[in-house]
Amino acid sequence: MFETLRNAWKIADLRKKILYTLFIVLIFRIGSAVTVPFVDSAALAAAVAGLQEGTSGLNVMSYLNMISGGGFSQASIFALSITPYINASIIIQLLTVAIPPLERLAKEGEAGRKVIGKITRYCTVGLGLMLGIAYYFMIRNKYEALVKEAQNGFDAWFAAVVIVACFVAGSALIMWLGEQINEKGIGNGISILLFAGILSGLPNAATMLWNRFYTYGIAMLGKTSDAVWNMILAVLVIIFFLIIIAFIVFMSNAERRIPVQYAKRVVGRKMYGGQNTFIPIKVNMSGVMPIILASSIVSLPSILASFFRWENNWFLNAFSPSSWVYIIVYFFMIIGFSYFYVTIQYNPTEMANNLRQNSGAIPGYRPGKPTSDYIKRVLNKVTLIGALFLGLIALFPSVFGKFTGFYELILGGTSIMIVVGVALETMQQIESQMMMRHYKGFLG
Repeated sequence: MFETLRNAWKIADLRKKILYTLFIVLIFRIGSAVTVPFVDSAALAAAVAGLQEGTSGLNVMSYLNMISGGGFSQASIFALSITPYINASIIIQLLTVAIPPLERLAKEGEAGRKVIGKITRYCTVGLGLMLGIAYYFMIRNKYEALVKEAQNGFDAWFAAVVIVACFVAGSALIMWLGEQINEKGIGNGISILLFAGILSGLPNAATMLWNRFYTYGIAMLGKTSDAVWNMILAVLVIIFFLIIIAFIVFMSNAERRIPVQYAKRVVGRKMYGGQNTFIPIKVNMSGVMPIILASSIVSLPSILASFFRWENNWFLNAFSPSSWVYIIVYFFMIIGFSYFYVTIQYNPTEMANNLRQNSGAIPGYRPGKPTSDYIKRVLNKVTLIGALFLGLIALFPSVFGKFTGFYELILGGTSIMIVVGVALETMQQIESQMMMRHYKGFLG
């Protein structure tokens, strides 16, 4: 990876793209530290920190604070981060399957994608408005972090409008920054910003791990009985961290290859076909989308409780992120959404028809329905493996905390998966652009 970056830095065009991407990331990090007016950011940060400690650090607030690079707990202008855009993209992608006009747009090439992109932007602003209003009520009702001058009378309405407007403008600005990276930078813009937001929590996670190892471990040897256990836990976290990274890289590159043979056919005076190839099917076809969808739904009780000041009861306790009910429901929802997401991405019947139209066939299976059934069976098996992989990665922090009592895994399995996936994708884009610039052709 470092060799690739060093070679890319030598190419002037790629160097400009890398520097432009870093500049956009810098703007994103600065915006994450600029707080909106009328909010006591210190009181809000203290309240969120107390909530995380009170619920073992595993809750939706921790997740939102992580992807926003700490902006959520500070009520910054980028507090909503890329959440509205991601949700809007998922909604529009699902609607392209359910609504025929959107499906036709998706198949019209570049012009159709531009229209869908415009619809996604409007949907992002709408979701940003909804989330901004909900976040305002959470600040006012749950944390009581509004300044005293903006709690009564006309000032309260003015403060509400300003706060919500800042949140909506911040979400729209993040969307625009991501698009600028797509056009003038390197990598996927939204993924890069998400990558930067997650990595910004790495120093805090490292400090917390060092405190567990040294402050509560080495420094307390002979004074408390938990000193040795704290040291062992810190070492185990590092080991599991490396194992998870290696496992994610392996599963991200794993694929099931379906062999395909193309028959020879004569077109004019030329002969085409007669070659053997394969259809690659990624084990992790849906990425982290099933985790995002499942976490959004299973965390709904906690979010509603934060917004409306619901008191703790058996239902909320059952769906707290540190409970076994939450873990089991979350796991099966990830599996279900994995199958759902693959279903809307792959159509075995359409794949079989495309093979038959191009004189291709899978050895041992007749064209048509037998080929379609075989592809469907392969997809189901591969999807199950990928879903189990996603479930294990997403639930590792909760299960690890259940058995060890160590819940301070700020960079959990999902975060590591996002970081590793974005890094691999960005490196592949850099390598492809380097190959394109070094290719001279048959006249070179």
